[in-house]
Amino acid sequence: MATVAVTGYDLRGDLIEACSCGGPCPCWVGDDPDGGHCNSFTGYHIREGHSRGVELSGLSLVSLVQIPGNVAAGNWSEVLFVDANATDEQHAALVDAFQGRLGGPLADLAGLITDRRGQYRVPIEYTIEEGVGTVKVARPDGNGLAIDAQMEPYRGPDGQPTRLVNSSWSTIPGNEALVGKASHNRISVAEHGMEWAYEGRNSIQGLGFRLLHEGDHDEGGVRPG
Repeated sequence: MATVAVTGYDLRGDLIEACSCGGPCPCWVGDDPDGGHCNSFTGYHIREGHSRGVELSGLSLVSLVQIPGNVAAGNWSEVLFVDANATDEQHAALVDAFQGRLGGPLADLAGLITDRRGQYRVPIEYTIEEGVGTVKVARPDGNGLAIDAQMEPYRGPDGQPTRLVNSSWSTIPGNEALVGKASHNRISVAEHGMEWAYEGRNSIQGLGFRLLHEGDHDEGGVRPG
């Protein structure tokens, strides 16, 4: 019987993002970042989905980056944190998708990164409750937190979150985002030159996003004669 190798991904979940820009972030509409550069993290929590056919439900991944100019110009530096709860197989499948090796929208984002400074498997706490998003990422040495942030969206007169759709740039292409403000955004990864602390600056949440790339389905194996 032939086997089928699934090489794409179908990921559904929630996004949490915060950066050094004032809110709303100019990067999402194609403008240069405030101050000419952007210090940012983007966290993805996979509620359900797979990469290369590997089940990834319940896992998180956080990309910590320094962006030297307009986001579309690239030349980003990154430290990547992957959920310590992932098995070796899940870890590899997550990283393959988010580092662009499987193509699709995640490959477009990964192509902006030219300096991959480090990759770590650490505990990640990731919650969104009643609009309040929290992310805490343990330091690689186990001493405190590498990332500690909390945020909530702006709200309109009816109390509903302020939404951003059809933006010129996005970390969840094709999905709407909620624009907001991070009450605190503290980063401590000195070994890779990434240390900052901001209050009241930009945040983004993407609730219920879907990132899909079907990839190729190659038949292999041996059929009985």
